[in-house]
Amino acid sequence: MAAEVIEQIRGGLVVSCQSEEGSPFHHPDFMARFARCAELGGAVGIRAKEPDIRAIKQLCSLPVLGIDKVYLEGYDVFITPRFEDARRIAEAGADLIALDATPRPRPGGETAKQIIRRIKEELHLPVMADISTVEEAAAAQDMGADLVATTLSGYTDYSPRGDEPDWRLLEAILAKARVPVVAEGGYRTPAQARRALDMGAWALVVGSAITRPIDITRWFVEAISGKSEQEE
Repeated sequence: MAAEVIEQIRGGLVVSCQSEEGSPFHHPDFMARFARCAELGGAVGIRAKEPDIRAIKQLCSLPVLGIDKVYLEGYDVFITPRFEDARRIAEAGADLIALDATPRPRPGGETAKQIIRRIKEELHLPVMADISTVEEAAAAQDMGADLVATTLSGYTDYSPRGDEPDWRLLEAILAKARVPVVAEGGYRTPAQARRALDMGAWALVVGSAITRPIDITRWFVEAISGKSEQEE
């Protein structure tokens, strides 16, 4: 099953269908409809969190790369931070589990390595490791991750954050990776998507630029405002 899911997303676009509190789209039904639109548009997979996964699986036939965002006091890790979160995602119908694979502390003393092992042995699902550095990508491979993704570049205290995707990180990981590398984080245009795949990325994940109208509107507003300031 792991090989099948990984092959399904090869060379294609995975759309991240997630919403946050405060968004008018913050409801599983809306996320399911975004996922269906992505499927009709040619996407090869969906990245989604609970409780949206169940609704998405009812309306969309694409494989779901499941996560959960759990914000726990005193911990920076929030993407599937515990094995119990991974189990819940699997029970919801996810075809793959994605998690934070950085070395940062987790509740209960669990480690990313332990969680990855248990997901593969007990849940029998492939694992995508979200990382922010080349070193973390290498470590994730050694832990048994089936894919690594550049998701967390700019989201850890020790990784740079910019307006563009982290091209240097993607290039560096691709040069050494033994497992498929998924490009994710900061991709806003089709040209950027094409560049990532041309570089050798196995697949590409795009979220905000497709499923978050508030963010998209803000980008345009900021660009317009910036232009106006320069003209003055």
